[in-house]
Amino acid sequence: MSPGSAREHQSVLLAEAVAALAVKPDGVYVDATFGRGGHSREILARLSARGRLLAMDRDPAAIAAGQAIDDVRFTLVHAAFGAIGEVLDGQGVERVDGVLLDLGVSSPQLDDAGRGFSFRHDAPLDMRMDTSRGETAAQWLERASQTEIEGVIKDYGEERFAHAIAEALVAARRECRVSTTRQFAALVEKAVRTREPGKHPATRSFQALRIHVNQELEELSLALPQCAARLASGGRLVVISFHSLEDRIVKRFLRERSQPAALPARLPVRAAELPVPTLRLVGKAVRASAAEISANPRARSAVMRVAEKRCCAQT
Repeated sequence: MSPGSAREHQSVLLAEAVAALAVKPDGVYVDATFGRGGHSREILARLSARGRLLAMDRDPAAIAAGQAIDDVRFTLVHAAFGAIGEVLDGQGVERVDGVLLDLGVSSPQLDDAGRGFSFRHDAPLDMRMDTSRGETAAQWLERASQTEIEGVIKDYGEERFAHAIAEALVAARRECRVSTTRQFAALVEKAVRTREPGKHPATRSFQALRIHVNQELEELSLALPQCAARLASGGRLVVISFHSLEDRIVKRFLRERSQPAALPARLPVRAAELPVPTLRLVGKAVRASAAEISANPRARSAVMRVAEKRCCAQT
């Protein structure tokens, strides 16, 4: 999600993302990852009095921040984006003209020491995006097996020292509970034998633990087909990802939904009889400019992909 500080929140690819939505003044749009509302405010600025924006976020702090937007066209719902279909049903919305997903952790979450997302602060090892429910990172580390911990760190962090880190964590918790960011970072730092230049040795492990605790990849896999199904003809889906695993899921989904269905070889079917793909890819992947990265270093990994619902596609 978008970088910046908690007080001065900067949305990555803000202008590009809102432009990609091709906002219709009277349209209905969903900002499924509200954050601190950077994208929502830009969308509202392009809507007429008859337009509508539905925003969602799983973080209670984001919901609280959103109360500052006093606009009859705007509705904010406390929910993860994987529940977008359920939220739209609850709001009586059948089709929308655009959906924006700005994935990952936000700067206010990283910069709030108490949330436990960063090794820069010593804090309880929480890492939940939705602090009102679910298991904290510390609770999971206390009960997970060494094999499970290794799998999460290897798969979600792409960390080559995952085995050594998991072994060290399990050994450490025999003595005391690993419950703070400083404890976790110190254990990882000792287990990682070589360091990547300019990167703290615990970076990949923190990322992996956060992705697992919040089921981020599962939420994305749930959300994408719902988004495609609820788009009106000509509606746009815009996704900004900050991690290769996220982008891989998005890229594969959009590619599959924008190509004709694979049929058995030699099947006697005319081209006109083939099912029309649901989506059409719009342009190529977009990355932050050098100027934006210079002003906002967390933008360096951002990748934006855009697709449009085909007018004659069947859902």
